[in-house]
Amino acid sequence: MALTLHYHPLASFCWKALIALYENDIPFTPNPVNLGDAAERAALLKLWPIGKFPVLRDDARGETVPESSIIIEYLDRHYPGRTRFIPEHPELALKVRLRDRFYDLYVHLPMQKIMVDRLRPAEKRDPHGVEEARAQLRVSYRMIEQQMAAGTWALGEAFSMADCAALPPLFYGNMVEPFGDTHNNVAGYFERLKARPSIARVMKEAEPYFGMVPKES
Repeated sequence: MALTLHYHPLASFCWKALIALYENDIPFTPNPVNLGDAAERAALLKLWPIGKFPVLRDDARGETVPESSIIIEYLDRHYPGRTRFIPEHPELALKVRLRDRFYDLYVHLPMQKIMVDRLRPAEKRDPHGVEEARAQLRVSYRMIEQQMAAGTWALGEAFSMADCAALPPLFYGNMVEPFGDTHNNVAGYFERLKARPSIARVMKEAEPYFGMVPKES
């Protein structure tokens, strides 16, 4: 196959790219990367010296594409399918990109801050930083609650890149800072996302690894 996705099945940003690939049934070769393996890490660094995944390699076009949002836009342009992740209308496209950034920066990153802190030795923990991250998640949940008061998906009735971005941090975010009973719109949106076939497939494939998710101690 022309496309290879270098990823980890538990990594939240990798889920975002996988959702897009499965949404349009785009053929690709999955290559799970174990960063603890020196050879596998070196191979990833050769592709993308930053050393983070996901990274998409397109041998047919001779392109290496890092970063989940860029991968989705690349797929939308060069491997379009029934779902268009970026609307053709420029104003709608800006709204989708803004919502994508919102989920990455203000839901995804604070969620990761809390998760990564759980992996640290007790003496290296950052309780102040974790509380800041929790506060950011609570603000973001309130914003999503308003955003999802009407409409099925992040930007109305069309599934988009913003929805690919929403599921991973909401899934893990609900573990570290639960939505609670006051965010019914958030919870309803989360359930619709999980029921989407492309997302259900990503989550099903990740299930065997859920035991590796760091727990609060």
